[in-house]
Amino acid sequence: MDLILVSGIRCMGVHGVLPEEKARPQPFEVDVELEVDVSTAGQTDALDDTVDYAAVCDGVRAVVESEHYDLLERLATRLTDVCRTDARVGAATVTVRKMHPPVASLVDHVAVRIRR
Repeated sequence: MDLILVSGIRCMGVHGVLPEEKARPQPFEVDVELEVDVSTAGQTDALDDTVDYAAVCDGVRAVVESEHYDLLERLATRLTDVCRTDARVGAATVTVRKMHPPVASLVDHVAVRIRR
């Protein structure tokens, strides 16, 4: 199976358990890997023969910016559902990074990665 990769989709969202995380948006970053047979599109050069990654980006952004979840696990699951709305997607792997997590240690980010 072939892969369509979209890396570093940046969005502001309200996701988290703590009261301050529920009060204001914070930055998230999302990577998407879509398992898709792109052989037809490779021959026809037609967008209709593949998954439109611009539409995937729009769907990811809409979920992160307008829906609200406590856990990254739930957000990642929801994003995977969005990525699999096109029947040509055999599987999707989504990585969600919270760029400024409320932890006492200095970290680049925390993340959850799921494959469905």
